[in-house]
Amino acid sequence: MRKLIKLSYPPSFPREYELQYLGLIGNVFSQLSIENATKIQYNPDNINLNAKKSIGVDPAFGGDSKFAIVVTQFVDGKIQVIFAEEYERPNFQAMINRIWEIKQKCGYISNIYVDAANPEIWESLKREFNEPFNQQYMSSQIADCKKYNLHLEDRMIIVPFTFSVEGAHMLQHAKWLMEETDEDGSSLIAIHKERFEKLVTALRTAVANEYKLDKTETSFSDLLDAFRLSLTFYKRTKG
Repeated sequence: MRKLIKLSYPPSFPREYELQYLGLIGNVFSQLSIENATKIQYNPDNINLNAKKSIGVDPAFGGDSKFAIVVTQFVDGKIQVIFAEEYERPNFQAMINRIWEIKQKCGYISNIYVDAANPEIWESLKREFNEPFNQQYMSSQIADCKKYNLHLEDRMIIVPFTFSVEGAHMLQHAKWLMEETDEDGSSLIAIHKERFEKLVTALRTAVANEYKLDKTETSFSDLLDAFRLSLTFYKRTKG
């Protein structure tokens, strides 16, 4: 009679043998906050055309990075993720067209936040939205907002953000929003677990040192960058 042996598999087994990329548990977002965000029931296809919406764009056209877009809307006191996709080695004009298509589908858009390291993207988007984009104008607006402690997004729709300057603050802000709850103890952010699986994995595996994201350890880091860009729109209130 053969002796039955109970096999135990390491955590990496599904990733290596079932073609699932789970990644390791990160140190930025608590697993509880992620679970709370994914427990909220909503339909990402139900777009409120009049709701405030924010788009985060993390452009890339080569190498290991991907072009990522995340859209959120504020409905019923919740920040709902309604779009989160990434594109590998995309065509430049195709991405400009894609963002415009998303804008047309979503109706009202409050702001579009773009990584400032890719001026060809945000300048092209400013042309699409009939906004001035020359360097002198942008420099004067940025300087004026810093001088008087104003928000740049109050003066324009397409907002370039520099990760080297604002990246740590954006990640800290995203963490705060993820862990903040309303009066009923429910998460402020709603993420559809099945629809946006890659974004959930990015949150679960996010690793940072003093809020500087380690992209070598974080799965789908480009989606996470687009996510925190989109969340920049939602400000803390005093009191």
